[in-house]
Amino acid sequence: MDNKSPQRWAIDLTLLLNARDGDDRFPVDVKSLAKDYSHQVFPNDPVTLIKGGDLDRFEGGLYKAPPGKKGWGIIYNSEIKSPGRINFTLAHEFGHYLVHRHQFPDGLQCSAEDMAKWDSEYGQIEQQANEFAASLLMPRDDFQRQITPSAQPGFDELGACAERYGVSLSAATLRWLQFTEKRSMFVVSRDGYVLWARSSPKALRTGAFIKTANLPPVSLPSGSLAAQTHLLDNGKGRIEHNAFTWLKEPCVEETFLSERFDKTYTLLHLGPAPVRRFQNDDEEEGEDTYDRMIGRTPGSSWLG
Repeated sequence: MDNKSPQRWAIDLTLLLNARDGDDRFPVDVKSLAKDYSHQVFPNDPVTLIKGGDLDRFEGGLYKAPPGKKGWGIIYNSEIKSPGRINFTLAHEFGHYLVHRHQFPDGLQCSAEDMAKWDSEYGQIEQQANEFAASLLMPRDDFQRQITPSAQPGFDELGACAERYGVSLSAATLRWLQFTEKRSMFVVSRDGYVLWARSSPKALRTGAFIKTANLPPVSLPSGSLAAQTHLLDNGKGRIEHNAFTWLKEPCVEETFLSERFDKTYTLLHLGPAPVRRFQNDDEEEGEDTYDRMIGRTPGSSWLG
């Protein structure tokens, strides 16, 4: 039973919560769910402890109970100030418990960097835990009722989803990017430089992305709102750009300055894909590049 994929686990738990609690069941109480469900399904190997602790550089961890006791503990960094970040970390570690505890019988510790970099075997395990957490906390069917795939939301709408699901604005935006039909991008920056960026599948397929992994710091475009935060009104702004600001094509930029987290969040909504002519070999290479990049999120963080 515990050989199921992360997505299958999330779907089964979503169906259980839908049947038990109905529509008014968000945000998911991960602490209660992890304890109750693990005791029912794995009574000889349950989650017995969930609490904050001094983890020093780690977001969270899954720990085997000490000798003489049974079960597992989920610990999150007690220095984390964001409830949304804690909630996602708890769901991430619960995913490790369901999917990976037999592979790692002594448990795991997860740093923010581990949870963001997915280009190693260990990173793939972190990706699976992230996908479980995102699917459990923000079920696709419910999310699409809040924001339809054809919509072009701003941070107000995405922030409402973040509040509904008890996650960070970053996590809600990344989840929306997974199913939107739009060519859109999410860019997170600080001090004039891009920390990381994520494209929707449709944008990525058409070559609209900003690569940051394993590269020198990438500067924000000088004409962008993100690079001119003094132009924002109460930390927010929206502008339509021509083809010479972002990605050499017109776009709508919405930018939000989070003083709390010392980051600038930017949404880019692009228009229809530019018409490009490829030879057959180039088309195949374009698809290969897309397949490689969509399978991971270099540098991006569900935590915020």
